[in-house]
Amino acid sequence: MSEATPGARRRRRPPRDAQATMSLVAHLTELRNRIAKALLALAVATAVCFWWYGEGLGEFIRAPYCGLPENLRYGGDDAGGCGLLITDVFGGVFIRLKVAFMAGAVLSAPFWLYQLWAFVTPGLKANEKRYGIAFVFVSSTLFALGAVLAYVSLSAGLELLLSLAGDGVVIALTAQDYIGFVLSLLVAFGVSFEVPLIAVALNLVGVLSHEVLSRSRRWIFFLTIVFAAFVTPTQDPFTMLLMAGPMIVLFELAIQVARFVDRRRARRDAAEHFHGLDDDDASPLDVRPSQLDEPVDTTPTSPRG
Repeated sequence: MSEATPGARRRRRPPRDAQATMSLVAHLTELRNRIAKALLALAVATAVCFWWYGEGLGEFIRAPYCGLPENLRYGGDDAGGCGLLITDVFGGVFIRLKVAFMAGAVLSAPFWLYQLWAFVTPGLKANEKRYGIAFVFVSSTLFALGAVLAYVSLSAGLELLLSLAGDGVVIALTAQDYIGFVLSLLVAFGVSFEVPLIAVALNLVGVLSHEVLSRSRRWIFFLTIVFAAFVTPTQDPFTMLLMAGPMIVLFELAIQVARFVDRRRARRDAAEHFHGLDDDDASPLDVRPSQLDEPVDTTPTSPRG
């Protein structure tokens, strides 16, 4: 049998992932274990943040409120006063638990995002699994950037909203309302910054092409503004535009990433499947016939005398 050229050799299939062929019960067991690990990490991070609340986290959350002019915060008659009201006995406990839970979810995000990706990975192709670490890192970074932007703009948004009450009004925010407002704003900005990443992920797995994204660019930008108008807790134009602007920039970046990925995918397909060859050109395969079996000797033998 003649030796085939290297280009004619068939590519060896990579070994199949054992988790990709698990039964339904095994998948449910895997899902249970992943959820248990994520909840354990969330519980540990929440406990740490519950302790951290009294060591600076609470002051960090109240800082935008304390930075307002004296006439817009309770206790303004006192030097540096910025009090938040608690109207029930368990209000302080619930506030501390709420802040600790939200901060713990953010701190443990890299771990539970990895658990989510590890559960989804067996159903993906080999080249798609490489994006796991990048997915966790980029998603955590985008959420943090959104939360930081919300925190930086919090004082300006509060001052704008509270100043609309006019003169002769005593402003005294309750701790529940203020903490809930701050956390909802941070989460809204953080989650909104994740939306363009979903478009990139869909493009990487071949579901959403750059052509579709580019053709729908105007609609994407318009729906981004509508999304920001509904998601922002303040409902004011300043905060809405502050959220919509970076989201539009991130969506445009996602479209350019999709352009790069699709071009790279097209070049790879052309190299592997010879899409770039003309109809009259021969494919670079060894088409010489090869001998499959040894020839059989059909010469009759003479009988033994």
